[in-house]
Amino acid sequence: MNKNNFLNSNDTLFVSSWIDSINRISKEVNIQAILDFVLEQEKQGKITCPPNQKIFSAFLSCPLDSLKIVLIGQDPYHHPGQANGLSFSVPLGVKIPPSLRNIFKEIRSDIGPLRAEHGDLSSWASQGVLLLNSLLTVNAYEPASHKEAGWEAFTDAVIADISLHQKNIVFLLWGKFACSKAKLIDDQKHLILQAMHPSPFSAYRGFFGCKHFSKANTYLKRCNKEAIDWSIQSQSHLDFPDYRDIQ
Repeated sequence: MNKNNFLNSNDTLFVSSWIDSINRISKEVNIQAILDFVLEQEKQGKITCPPNQKIFSAFLSCPLDSLKIVLIGQDPYHHPGQANGLSFSVPLGVKIPPSLRNIFKEIRSDIGPLRAEHGDLSSWASQGVLLLNSLLTVNAYEPASHKEAGWEAFTDAVIADISLHQKNIVFLLWGKFACSKAKLIDDQKHLILQAMHPSPFSAYRGFFGCKHFSKANTYLKRCNKEAIDWSIQSQSHLDFPDYRDIQ
């Protein structure tokens, strides 16, 4: 498939407000070739994390016209059933991972008591937080196994397109990898907040005490945008399309 025609047969993978952005990106990045890579891995018996219908969850859960914050992760959790297509997030019923527990700990320290009975961050996404991993897929039990698929070119293009075409967005960059994306963002138009990664190996060296959650909300209010409610709300979930069914 010609990369310029990607959305002609895949437009249900993204909510309508993303279409212009994805069309621009697909002229530079062959998204179909990335998905072909994933499909080829599955033909070899590999299990994809997250499940195929969740690969583009970040874009389906957070419409571009409501975007306020971009939270950049690296690659999905690689244990089956753990990744749900949103960075740092896990499905309902899955044990909260250590990095996410540290995120909740910082929220409590920063803005006060936090209701967080699970690790599904869908309620953040629905308020305008784009929970974007740099790599959208990985083979089960093989961290960074899709690094060569081309996902990083795609997500870098997403970040750059948001920076160029949107305004007053907060970018949360945690850890060396995420902070390397700052070069893609216009800091005259947006707020870039950088800190150490919330992993137990680094959280005490600069993540705890960063106060990014209150800083983000202060900036949003100053830009006449509604602040994010960082509490974790239970909600029903959409069944997103499987990209293999609509190619």
